[in-house]
Amino acid sequence: MPGCPRLALLCALPWLLRAAAPRRPAEAPTRTPALGRYPRDPARGADFDRVYSGVVNLSTESIYSFSYTSRPGQVTAVRVYVNSSSENLDYPLLIVVRQQKEVLSWQVPLLFQGLTNVAFHFTASPSQPQFFLYQFPKDVDSVIIKVVSETAYPCSVVSVQNIMCPVYDLDHNVEFNGVYQSMTKKAAITLQKKDFPGEQFFVVFVIKPEDYACGGSFFVQANENQTWNLQRAKDLKVTIVPSIKGSVYVKSSLFSVFIFLSFYMGCLLVVFVHYVRFHRKSIDGSFGSNDGSGNMAVSHPIAASTPEGSNYGAIDESSSSPGRQMSSDGGQPCQSDTDSSVEESDFDTMPDIESDKNVIRTKMFLYLSDLSRKDRRIVSKKYKIYFWNIITIAVFYALPVIQLVITYQTVVNVTGNQDICYYNFLCAHPLGVLSAFNNILSNLGHVLLGFLFLLIVLRRDILHRRALEAKDIFAMEYGIPKHFGLFYAMGIALMMEGVLSACYHVCPNYSNFQFDTSFMYMIAGLCMLKLYQTRHPDINASAYSAYASFAVVIMLTVLGVVFGKNDVWFWVIFSVVHILASLALSAQIYYMGRFKIDVSDTADLGIFRRAAMVFYTDCIQQCSWPLYMDRMVLLTVGNLVNWSFALFGLIYRPRDFASYMLGIFICNLLLYLAFYIIMKLRSSEKVLLVPLFCITATAVLWAAALYFFFQNLSSWEGTPAESREKNRECVLLDFFDDHDVWHFLSATALFFSFLVLLTLDDDLDVVRRDQIPVF
Repeated sequence: MPGCPRLALLCALPWLLRAAAPRRPAEAPTRTPALGRYPRDPARGADFDRVYSGVVNLSTESIYSFSYTSRPGQVTAVRVYVNSSSENLDYPLLIVVRQQKEVLSWQVPLLFQGLTNVAFHFTASPSQPQFFLYQFPKDVDSVIIKVVSETAYPCSVVSVQNIMCPVYDLDHNVEFNGVYQSMTKKAAITLQKKDFPGEQFFVVFVIKPEDYACGGSFFVQANENQTWNLQRAKDLKVTIVPSIKGSVYVKSSLFSVFIFLSFYMGCLLVVFVHYVRFHRKSIDGSFGSNDGSGNMAVSHPIAASTPEGSNYGAIDESSSSPGRQMSSDGGQPCQSDTDSSVEESDFDTMPDIESDKNVIRTKMFLYLSDLSRKDRRIVSKKYKIYFWNIITIAVFYALPVIQLVITYQTVVNVTGNQDICYYNFLCAHPLGVLSAFNNILSNLGHVLLGFLFLLIVLRRDILHRRALEAKDIFAMEYGIPKHFGLFYAMGIALMMEGVLSACYHVCPNYSNFQFDTSFMYMIAGLCMLKLYQTRHPDINASAYSAYASFAVVIMLTVLGVVFGKNDVWFWVIFSVVHILASLALSAQIYYMGRFKIDVSDTADLGIFRRAAMVFYTDCIQQCSWPLYMDRMVLLTVGNLVNWSFALFGLIYRPRDFASYMLGIFICNLLLYLAFYIIMKLRSSEKVLLVPLFCITATAVLWAAALYFFFQNLSSWEGTPAESREKNRECVLLDFFDDHDVWHFLSATALFFSFLVLLTLDDDLDVVRRDQIPVF
């Protein structure tokens, strides 16, 4: 009859049989007289939730007929339980379920299909889950199960369970035991022999009755693969292959260490070469200068110092601007940066300082001596705050992060739910409690190269201090003022990026992606601050305001991750804030920090009337060229880039807001660096071989790193099953994947980027500061 499919059960040698229908109140099992005890007994009507017993033999069969009604859009499944006292494998019990459009059969005792290293093809459906037995070979300690399907739906679950009864092969209990993953087209699970006492396990495949868990539609729609129809069968191919051996772990670990230790050896070689050249020139007497007092001031090699420095004011009173401080060679003793008498309140000690700033900083042509007027010790102490603050931030930020990711990893190990973390499962090599040790190991380069950069900066700092103690005129009055606080902060930031990236890759997912990007924002910001500080040492941002700005950026990133997916209001507010912040920062840069708005008459909107008057007078009534053309060009291009980012975000609303924000920082940094190099060459300055090599290496490494970064091996923007569709095999040493190569290359590229900033102005070490232009 329509809507009432019939289900017939044909049994050979049944001993105990029970059929249960879900969503119906279970009745107390009642034993009934055995039905169908004769060879050709027709099917007898049977009820759900009742136990039937009988005895059959080679010439006797029993048939039970069950009827149920199914409705469109409703998921209905029938569970049949069969138990037999016979253990005869030569004459197994055969059970056949004949439905309206499908036939299902199995035998008792059940003989398991054994899986080997050869690919095995099979079909599974919601009513016919499949499970297979695998036993570890004697010489294999770990294996990886690879499952592939040509179709994404129906959604399925791959589970690995220890040898025990019952086998959990239902949609509602497949997650009760072992390790499991949801799957569309790909799944991969790495298993170790030590985790299975019997050195064997079941691989269970369950087809879910709906596709919502894998990213499919939750609602039933016409002309789609419905969750209730009878075509939810899925063709699968499973292959179990041995995973890598322990020797590969050792080889890959040694490779990661030695590849970065080679940078230490290279730096030692460079230091040795400079040491030899320095002593040769000292012996020849060709390297030095007389300071006019009879003392020979031995200068350091050009590449030997770029850090914190001297009382770096004007060269002499005749060439300086009015109100400048006494030069260090004019009688003021050279004191240590750690002088306890230096106070924060001494940052601005010039007479009539406000008017003096306005006169000097608004000149059409500025030179470095105009913006390096403060006492060296005071400014040096100001920039050292960057270093100490970032250490404090790193400690307080990293400790809860480490605690959180340990909790994530513990939950994965205890529950067996591998949908929590978005690994590249085709190249995820476990070690101890860690599920993807290779993704953590590949971040070692950030830590090692960050520490190496700190050593390079420390060496330059020491050499510069020695030059100051020797009253070297080149260290005190020539070249870019040496301040190393920001360089130290950059080295710590690079190390912390490695630590936090490793923490993120312990269990990468939507909730903790900000751990991987927070210090990227700080690195980009610190690099821009350092580049600006080079020729604006007196007016650069303080550490407190800079880190407060970074905190605001990270807060906006968190809000963007939470609300940036579908909320238009967030993108409107963010775009407006982005544009206004760009304009405000541009005004401060254009006027060298002397831009102020009189807000004393805001009650009657006088501030807006004044702005309109200035715009009309300067831009319409008597339109003229900008006073500071170079700065105007940079700021115009910068604002166009930032407005483009704001417009792009407002229109497309990218789901990965953290990467979108990072793109804004990186583009602004690259734009400023390109402007700086162009202006440097325009000012007839040179780029020496060392910085030129670093620039070339940086460009090549970043290009290669970005190629591997955009391979997209996983994505937490979708479901775990959709993310696994992007998984790929290892590409380096059978241990590292494309993203690990990105870690290696990006760490090296960042290291060379820092060296560019450290050595870019080494050619100016023999140029007077009143001859170095500001741009």
